[in-house]
Amino acid sequence: MSTIKSSPVHTVVVGCLVRNVSNEVLLIRNHKRGWEIPQGRVEEGEDLIAALQREVLEEAGVEIEVGPLAAVWSMISLPPAVIFTFLGRYRSGDLAGSGDSAEACWFSEGDALAKVSGTIMNERLKALLNYNGSTIYRSYTTRPYQLQQEMDIGQRLEIVDA
Repeated sequence: MSTIKSSPVHTVVVGCLVRNVSNEVLLIRNHKRGWEIPQGRVEEGEDLIAALQREVLEEAGVEIEVGPLAAVWSMISLPPAVIFTFLGRYRSGDLAGSGDSAEACWFSEGDALAKVSGTIMNERLKALLNYNGSTIYRSYTTRPYQLQQEMDIGQRLEIVDA
């Protein structure tokens, strides 16, 4: 009888590029990583949208309307993670930091890119800012950051009958 190996465990993360009515971008300042988009782990039994709304509320103090899935990231270094990043619109609430974030602020696109100093998060922010209506997929490794694969997964395949 063969032994069944356990499957690798991936952390599931959600993140969101949130914009307000002035088209400014919401960033939170993480205590360790600096400025970034709101993001966090999906809790057991929680769906992606509920997790996204909870994370933005916890980290920035605001409620959002969730928009399209813009990008899926696969971190293949240990510990592996799959990151689903969405676009969203501010709905209500006052910006406020929390235990996870020192502060939350609105920035122009240019200022947001200048504030986000982490390589991985800066690349993620650029991809979200350049969203063209189609979901992208990127896999990468860390230490150092290296993009492994990139593809557009939002395009539909045309199936031709033989």
